[in-house]
Amino acid sequence: MNMCSKCYRDHRLKEDQSVTVRAFVEKSLSSTSLLIHESVSEEPKYKSDEAVVVSAESSTKAANRCMSCNKKVGIVGFKCKCGSTFCGSHRFPEEHSCTYDFKVAAEVVIAKQNPKVFADKLHKI
Repeated sequence: MNMCSKCYRDHRLKEDQSVTVRAFVEKSLSSTSLLIHESVSEEPKYKSDEAVVVSAESSTKAANRCMSCNKKVGIVGFKCKCGSTFCGSHRFPEEHSCTYDFKVAAEVVIAKQNPKVFADKLHKI
């Protein structure tokens, strides 16, 4: 392309801006088509949003109590990998019959971190 570093930077900047503009235009076009589809079915949308809000409120209230003994835990609650909150006496997986399999999770992590490498066979001369 025979450009100096300054010209090349300017050229790349213009390309990046054009890509951003194209993405914005495509997104706005797709959102207008979504708005048309949403306006047709507006009534069911509001009813489902209300149900989501109610369920979100109940889950925040339950997070302040131990799932085993229902004791208030406040800020000291321990969040388990199974997704529940527990008090100090039920924080260990053995105490609350945790369904999360720590052994399999550790094996998966180790397998991802240390992939097996197979060397090519050496041909004898």
